[in-house]
Amino acid sequence: MNFIKTFLAGLLAFFVGMCLVVVFWIAVIAGLMGSMEKSVSVPAKAILKIDLAEGISDAPVSDPMAGFDPATLRFSHSLSLMEALRALEAAADDERIQGIYLRLNGGGGVGGAAVMEELREAIAAFRESGKFVVSYNETYSQGAYYLASAADKIYMQPEGGMDWVGMSSQLMFYKGLLDKLDLKVEVFRPTVCRYKSAVEPYILTRMSDENRRQMQELVDSMWATLSGDVCEARGIDPAEMKRLTDNLQVVLPEDALAHGFVDGLVYEDQMDDIFVELGAEKESDDYAFVTLGDYASQVTVPLRGIDAGSVAVVYADGEIVDGEGSGKIYGNTLARTLREQREDDKVKAVVVRVNSPGGSALASDIIWREMELLRAEKPVVVSMGSYAASGGYYISCPADVVLADRLTLTGSIGVFGMYLYTPDALKNKLGITLDGVKSNASADMGTMAPLTPAQRASIMRGVDKVYETFTGKVAAGRNLPVERVLEIAGGRVWSGTEAKRIGLIDDFGGLKAAVAVAADKAGLGDDYRVVEAVDEPSGMAAFFASLDARVRAAFARPELDGVMEEYAAVKEALSQRGVVMYCPYKVGLE
Repeated sequence: MNFIKTFLAGLLAFFVGMCLVVVFWIAVIAGLMGSMEKSVSVPAKAILKIDLAEGISDAPVSDPMAGFDPATLRFSHSLSLMEALRALEAAADDERIQGIYLRLNGGGGVGGAAVMEELREAIAAFRESGKFVVSYNETYSQGAYYLASAADKIYMQPEGGMDWVGMSSQLMFYKGLLDKLDLKVEVFRPTVCRYKSAVEPYILTRMSDENRRQMQELVDSMWATLSGDVCEARGIDPAEMKRLTDNLQVVLPEDALAHGFVDGLVYEDQMDDIFVELGAEKESDDYAFVTLGDYASQVTVPLRGIDAGSVAVVYADGEIVDGEGSGKIYGNTLARTLREQREDDKVKAVVVRVNSPGGSALASDIIWREMELLRAEKPVVVSMGSYAASGGYYISCPADVVLADRLTLTGSIGVFGMYLYTPDALKNKLGITLDGVKSNASADMGTMAPLTPAQRASIMRGVDKVYETFTGKVAAGRNLPVERVLEIAGGRVWSGTEAKRIGLIDDFGGLKAAVAVAADKAGLGDDYRVVEAVDEPSGMAAFFASLDARVRAAFARPELDGVMEEYAAVKEALSQRGVVMYCPYKVGLE
């Protein structure tokens, strides 16, 4: 009888579970269909609304579940930078678009400082068409205000506020935690790589003098670019800007108005009067708005000629890791993509969009080799995103031309190795001990016992060799003496502004500029098309893997939201194997 009861209870639980799974997938599919069912049309008298609800990423999002929110079972659209730039360029010539309304209260955000800079430049270029650009928000973050400063007029809610305090960069140090856990970290880096500070959080409790110096110069350079652009747009004296920022004089709406940061304090319903002043016309009885995402979905890519050659855009987005896969820069996967562009006769030039803090030295070298082979046959232009540092710079340096934004973080020409010794932690904290046998002295290297002098020397030889290779390839790629490369290397990070001064890049420019340079070098004139080489993960395995990751993140985020990014960074750093080219800094605009 007990067996029958247990069996029936288990059977009931199975059927209830199956029903719940079916209900869940019906809800997911309904959410997907609901997100896709909307038909977009652009009214004859439309205003392009940029609210950042979609989010703008550096590279196209290939994740099949991108934008899925497990909490609401809904999908939201995400734009790539290329899509956004194409949409703004098309809107400038579109007679249906009267102007742009910047309503920067969406939660999607912009993927990095350099993306923000390129988007701002595209909005400024739109203004040259003679159409208006106006901005309104209750509160402005620094990033949102930087974008809004490209507008003709800026308005704020009378009880709103502005976050205008300057730029900073903070590091979290874990040495004290590792000591408490009896975890020992041993670092290997060339003595000249005193600026290669990715390892400092694990061996120090504060910034080294070298790291403090480089980070101070980096934030100063980036803030000078950001505040300088605002000063130019709003007619504010730079010395006055510094005084206002240091003394928090533009936090309140009335202060922002008094000092020329905004043009008026109004409620959103009063923006109708502003649109009248700007000469905007209503569609029927009201103003018609079309979002940037919806408008971008209607923009077709011009083919500029039936027999046109192609400029291929290849994306290198994320950490550089070994092997093949998607979601990061896998060395073999990106190398194969580059090889395909080299072997495609229709592709006449290639733009490689690099947005990476680096990673595996081995994977970086595999990619570097394909970059060299590609450049031997076709023009190659690198367009740097928000980060193209360490391994990200390694794969960039072979290009014919390297372009970056002024807010790009680059350089970090240096390497390191890191060894985590765990037996003491296992024994003292968990009561777990290790034992085993080995055929040779170093067969258990890195597992059973601390490193020996011979093992340390072996690791250090490998690190020194990779650094010598790195600096040599930078010297060859950038046509610089090795001595000069050594002066600006050492693991030091630079802003795009400084990178141009010292010769690490050729000029300032974003993705559109890189495409134009590539087409010019290939002699294509105006008769070319732009194609994006994007690997789309396919099959149900990719779908379920992405869904699983998003559901797990949704459960963890409410409790760990403040430390999730730090946790991911530590996990990434401690999981690295072999010699690493990695720069952990991400100085951005909130």
